[in-house]
Amino acid sequence: MATAYSCILITAIMPLVFAAYAKFSSKGYDNSNPREFLEKLQGRAKRAHYVQLNSFEAFPVFAAAVIIAQLAGVSHLRITALAVSFVIFRIFYGIFYILDKHIFRSAVWFGAFFCVVTLFISAIFIS
Repeated sequence: MATAYSCILITAIMPLVFAAYAKFSSKGYDNSNPREFLEKLQGRAKRAHYVQLNSFEAFPVFAAAVIIAQLAGVSHLRITALAVSFVIFRIFYGIFYILDKHIFRSAVWFGAFFCVVTLFISAIFIS
């Protein structure tokens, strides 16, 4: 389970990485008013900001899915495989979003979503 829990930690940190890219890939970052700065971004930096926001949205449901699956007695191998897959999908999601590859971005988003749904369904049917 340590690997799956590590995936939760990685997923919690991921938005900060994208936020850093958004803030520091553009000139004029002002830490005294970061939200206004982020809303004025363009191009890749703005898309990195959007990845940050989406990553914050995806985190709680993923963390809950891993913990609930573990509490329900789902096999550690299944939880680990799905958790690692989720992290990989989310990394590619961020890359594709920043690079404006919308079809690939959507495909990997569905892959990550599938991992979360599978964790919950596994928990439901193992109980």
